[in-house]
Amino acid sequence: PRKTDPVNKSGGKAEKKWSKGKVRDKLNNLVLFDKAACDKLCKGVPSSKLVTPAVVSKILQIRGSLARAALRELLSKGLIKLVSKHRAQVIYSRHTKGGNALAAGEDA
Repeated sequence: PRKTDPVNKSGGKAEKKWSKGKVRDKLNNLVLFDKAACDKLCKGVPSSKLVTPAVVSKILQIRGSLARAALRELLSKGLIKLVSKHRAQVIYSRHTKGGNALAAGEDA
């Protein structure tokens, strides 16, 4: 007398269980500036050595498009300076008071 399993009639190994994959937490970033984020942008970002849209987006919890627009605004006000521009990546730095000191030092 042979026992038959109603679930697995083939008698072989059980079916492979596929993994669901890695689950990442969904970001809930702001789409528009609120007062707190705006204050943090004006105070904190211009003093950073490296300023990119990704860094600003992560620090202020805002969308990337909003971060890009905010950095363009800070650039137009002269609070940050452009270091490198590429179609995919824009890098800014803080605007130092003696910005041309390096260039003047090379001539002397």
